[in-house]
Amino acid sequence: MTTIGILGAAGRMGQAIADVAAQAGVAVAGGVDRAGVSAKVAGQPVGTDVAALASQCDVLIDFSSPVVLGAHLEAAKAADRAIVVGTTGLEPEHHALIDAAATHIPILQTGNTSLGVTLLAAVVRDVASRLGDDWDIEIVEMHHRHKVDAPSGTALLLGEAAAKGRAVPLADVADRGRDGITGMRQPGHIGFAALRGGSVAGDHQVIFATDGERIEIGHRAESRVIFAKGAIKAAQWLHGKPAGRYRMEDVLGL
Repeated sequence: MTTIGILGAAGRMGQAIADVAAQAGVAVAGGVDRAGVSAKVAGQPVGTDVAALASQCDVLIDFSSPVVLGAHLEAAKAADRAIVVGTTGLEPEHHALIDAAATHIPILQTGNTSLGVTLLAAVVRDVASRLGDDWDIEIVEMHHRHKVDAPSGTALLLGEAAAKGRAVPLADVADRGRDGITGMRQPGHIGFAALRGGSVAGDHQVIFATDGERIEIGHRAESRVIFAKGAIKAAQWLHGKPAGRYRMEDVLGL
């Protein structure tokens, strides 16, 4: 049995993972979060000692903050533990830290642990590879009012899938917000629009539009439970893997 440890355990996703694990009979060593929070995981108060938690589990699951990602990776390396990174809002420097740590331990990093979104990304990549630049690609996402990063990690994941289908770097073609007199849309670019409001767990739509027709492919998350289930499945799959950087697509064999 794989024993998990939850980083960011007092947050919405941390608590969802703890609840799903308890219902599914998955072993949980405990959870940690920043000092001053009040929450419980596996019947125990959430602590602050990442190193101690890492020594007690097989796989860490991190849904905390980019600010502490480096420290979490170091703790995982020191304990020789695998880690699933579901934290969003990552910048290039965070990905560089993940790449470096992945030479020592197995790491699965993703902007979305939903199995449905993982399949959606594969479909988006395939569609993008088969359509030319005369098909514009736009990605629209909506989340609850408390989300602090935009575009969402999932929107960027889908953008990466579309860019991969077209064999171009997303950074070269992404339009991550439009305001004012922007001029005509650039051929081949991938646009992002972010909506925030209410309690939406996560809605994503990828639109392929050309003259006279369009294709719309989407996913709606009705509960954080789907992300928690996917994160636990990813942790169980990652346990025992050799050092390296993995994706949710690897979990499903895509």
